Amino acid sequence: MRPIAASDMMHVVLAFEDNRLLGDLFGQFDQNLALIEQRLGVEAVAHGNQVTIRGDKKSTEQAKLALESLYTRLQGGHDITPGDVDGSIRLAEVAEAQLSLPTMEPKSRMAFAQIATRRKTLVARTTAQDAYIRAMDRSDLTFGIGPAGTGKTFLAVAYAAALLERGEIDRMILSRPAVEAGERLGFLPGDMKEKVDPYLRPLYDGLNEMMAPEKLERGLESGMIEVAPLAFMRGRTLSNAVVILDEAQNTTSMQMKMFLTRLGENSKMIVTGDPSQVDLPPGQMSGLRDALKILDGVEGISRVDFTESDVVRHELVARIVGAYDNESRRRLKAKELRQAEEAAKENAEQGSKE
Repeated sequence: MRPIAASDMMHVVLAFEDNRLLGDLFGQFDQNLALIEQRLGVEAVAHGNQVTIRGDKKSTEQAKLALESLYTRLQGGHDITPGDVDGSIRLAEVAEAQLSLPTMEPKSRMAFAQIATRRKTLVARTTAQDAYIRAMDRSDLTFGIGPAGTGKTFLAVAYAAALLERGEIDRMILSRPAVEAGERLGFLPGDMKEKVDPYLRPLYDGLNEMMAPEKLERGLESGMIEVAPLAFMRGRTLSNAVVILDEAQNTTSMQMKMFLTRLGENSKMIVTGDPSQVDLPPGQMSGLRDALKILDGVEGISRVDFTESDVVRHELVARIVGAYDNESRRRLKAKELRQAEEAAKENAEQGSKE
């Protein structure tokens, strides 16, 4: 823990009334308290139904808000995972910065957007996730752009499942471009479902998290839930539905235009992708990059950008994404430098000839 000047030190004592919730609140062997200590640089000591927090003023206030948020979640009948603890810390960091704004109501300071299904309630864990959920509510077409592990696809699937459960749509359609097979799947064994399932597995994973197995199976059999490769979208008009396109960076410009123009009445589209991870053949323009440029500023379309700081998987994933991003920037800078040197050399040679 970093050294703190005595004048900046403070401590608070929190008391929690429901002793039945304390085991889940503190975590096994107080692991939730340990995570808060590690992330915020405070000391958090549990004694009975009380927790004493010591640290600098800002971090102590953040730890207090995080624990109160977790306790409220438990009171609402929800479980706590390490990811929820991480989310409460991120939320507390944002909320603490807003405490000085007198125009904000106390509840709004700790009110990240939620997605509620019968199976679970998801609360946004970062400001980008919060903006993403609100954008899906607000817009008929939403782009979620950023690295793996930020929850783009998972939240989109959860959002669609919630609307389907509430009867606001008739069906949900999930799609990905099967670029590894070039959309030519005939050489793979099995029927069409068996051929494309390996490419669509991440979408099924999200559905399994949100829906009971028997309900998911019924939805797939009835066509209320459809998981299909992008090529199957051609020629259709998709009405009364939420349509999700995942890994959109691997579409061509023609495929992206085809997909976006399938939007029908009372429908929403959610497009997710990472422009830095294009698997198309060299020299081929990514349909996602093209669409983001062409549709910039078009009314009714929202775009939310995620960064490595929004990664909600293992904390190592964020560091891995950051390392790759740094290397990409280094290579781009080196390429620009080489191009500048070559241009200067050509100009010098041209000048000497003249």
